[in-house]
Amino acid sequence: MDDEQKPKTDKDMKLAELCRVNGPVEAEVIKNFLESQGIACILQGQMLQAIYPILIDGLAEIKVMVAEKDLAAAMELVKERGTSGCEEA
Repeated sequence: MDDEQKPKTDKDMKLAELCRVNGPVEAEVIKNFLESQGIACILQGQMLQAIYPILIDGLAEIKVMVAEKDLAAAMELVKERGTSGCEEA
């Protein structure tokens, strides 16, 4: 994706948890989808996933975070798309 096409991010924006997924592939699919719709997205929990790549008791969960102002729109987009694995926070 070119720099011109990437969603702009504000360093001081407040984040809200959109959902949690059980792996990096699902997280990247959701992130790429949201960014293609103009919603900036950050994934949290990838470092722990890299160190302990197991799915015990949510250890491998990755949080999909969006700006608070974009939360409602992101929830609607994910719901409409029927994204599997995206459990609401």
